[in-house]
Amino acid sequence: MFNWLERRPFFFAVGVFLTVAFAGIIEIIPDFAKQSQPTVGTKPYTVLELAGRQVYIKDSCNACHSQMIRPFKSETDRYGMYSLSGEYAYDRPFLWGSKRTGPDLLRVGNYRTTDWHENHMKDPASVMPGTIMPAYPHMFENIADIATAYANANTQKQVFAVPYDQEGMPKLGSWSDTQAKALEYAKIIAADMKDQKVKDAIADGKIPEIVALIAYLNSLK
Repeated sequence: MFNWLERRPFFFAVGVFLTVAFAGIIEIIPDFAKQSQPTVGTKPYTVLELAGRQVYIKDSCNACHSQMIRPFKSETDRYGMYSLSGEYAYDRPFLWGSKRTGPDLLRVGNYRTTDWHENHMKDPASVMPGTIMPAYPHMFENIADIATAYANANTQKQVFAVPYDQEGMPKLGSWSDTQAKALEYAKIIAADMKDQKVKDAIADGKIPEIVALIAYLNSLK
């Protein structure tokens, strides 16, 4: 067999290529599978955070902000640890982005506070002089769509096997329980805000979009 191959360089080269390719696949595929698994500590978004993510997408925040830190020193110095594939395990859709009019937000929860986000969304220039980002006053008036976020979470659980209700993961439970948990979470966010209309809305059992958005931004770490 080997003598036959040695006398036929073409087939010998093809055999070597197939052998190396097969060995490479055996080596690489398990690592890809491992990297695609959720990174340790990664959890699905709570319903309030999902509602905030809906606001983020609806108002096209992802058109100017990426959520993907590349493994270059210039990026990690500014934005923090580079992205790992497993960190996106529960992101549907992905919000990687390809354009940065504003900074990357993948780890914004590590260095911005609720109070900062409130001021920034109400009057961006008050905290970032010279910024071209517009204000979003309607977020302080509009009410977050918690019902759609709840349906989204249940769909992800049923269709994509997102581990809601498992130990250490966010709980869904009944719609009434979810509403109550979202409101309690919203109260924690609103306690660090100054806008009285937001606080009054929370007291009335309503959750303004700005509260849901801040919950989502605070979760990005």
